[in-house]
Amino acid sequence: MRLKQCNKFSKVLLLAIAGLLLSGCDMALMNPKGQIGMEQRSLIITAIVLMLIVVIPAIFMTFLFAWKYRESNKNAKYTPNWAHSNKIEMVVWGIPCVIILVLGALTWKSTQELDPRQPIQSEAKTITIEAVSMDWKWLFIYPELGIATVNELSFPDNVPVKFKITSDTVMNSFFIPRLGSQIYAMAGMQNIVHLIANEKGVYPGISANYSGKGFSGMKFNAIVTSQEDFDKWVEKVKQSPNQLQWVDYNQLAKPSENNAVEYFSTVKPGLYLDIINKYMGMDMSKHSHHSGAEE
Repeated sequence: MRLKQCNKFSKVLLLAIAGLLLSGCDMALMNPKGQIGMEQRSLIITAIVLMLIVVIPAIFMTFLFAWKYRESNKNAKYTPNWAHSNKIEMVVWGIPCVIILVLGALTWKSTQELDPRQPIQSEAKTITIEAVSMDWKWLFIYPELGIATVNELSFPDNVPVKFKITSDTVMNSFFIPRLGSQIYAMAGMQNIVHLIANEKGVYPGISANYSGKGFSGMKFNAIVTSQEDFDKWVEKVKQSPNQLQWVDYNQLAKPSENNAVEYFSTVKPGLYLDIINKYMGMDMSKHSHHSGAEE
């Protein structure tokens, strides 16, 4: 009778754990649409499974011991002088140590393989996009195309994208959850992250670091399309009457909340570097153009 009750309890516990795990199936991190995101998901799942090797037995034995050694169970063996067991010590310390070693090795290996600054190998030419976090919006500059957008970017599927990221305000964090690799944006500094999308779609991007009262509206869409549709999107941006020279940028940089999508058909050459260098003490109003090391 007691054995049947324990088996029934075990089934309920396993179903509850399975339900908790499956409840995250629709989470962006667990439903990636790019190579980097998929590899990161595999690492997350592997780490969770390894940790559950310790967690599940520990939880199960907690309830099992509480049931077996309850006050009403007169058949339980009573050993008041018991204090130590080498076998138990070996299991309690040995298994976690092995898991930690395995997790450490996996983490080190994946850290090298998923270095955000490491280019993605592909036959397609890499697109460069310069991203600037502001109060409270994102500016995206396409230096090779001479265009810029606010709170929207686009690129073709299966084409690597090199994001150069900086901030023109407090520290922020650039993150497209379905593509992976959150990375910080800091004033006067440049960070780099390489991403790729393997499926067409619209993937929400966010600021993952609190940066003030307009933080909750600091969102953008990454539109992944075919090469043909991307070219059409570029042409649409180039039809915009808005231009982004240094004076225009200073107006754009003023704080705004829930900023609408904006397109700029032309961009001041070197604007991204101007934004970084102004924190180096340079007066950008006196420089119509400049060049410098980018990495």
